[in-house]
Amino acid sequence: MIVTTTNTIDGRKAVAYHGLVTGEAIMGANIFRDLFASITDIVGGRSGAYEKELKKARDVAIQEMVAEAESRGCNAVLGVDLDYETVGNNGSMLMVTAAGTAVQVE
Repeated sequence: MIVTTTNTIDGRKAVAYHGLVTGEAIMGANIFRDLFASITDIVGGRSGAYEKELKKARDVAIQEMVAEAESRGCNAVLGVDLDYETVGNNGSMLMVTAAGTAVQVE
């Protein structure tokens, strides 16, 4: 599966478009509370533990998007956009979404 933020793939031609595919992952407040309570690796204002959780959420969102594209018989997702939003009361959860266009390429 080719996953790219660009609208084209050099040397490949999109032969069929199968529409928008998405994936979502939501991290609840408990994750944040647990992370901040156990963070011991803050260096220079960065938290490796927090970044690791964000990466996990991003990976889940991308995997869901890819699975949807595969279920439509596609072999690529073009124009991928990743978004991070807070949701819930007082922004108590973080939502990561991945969206792109599922295509078949030669």
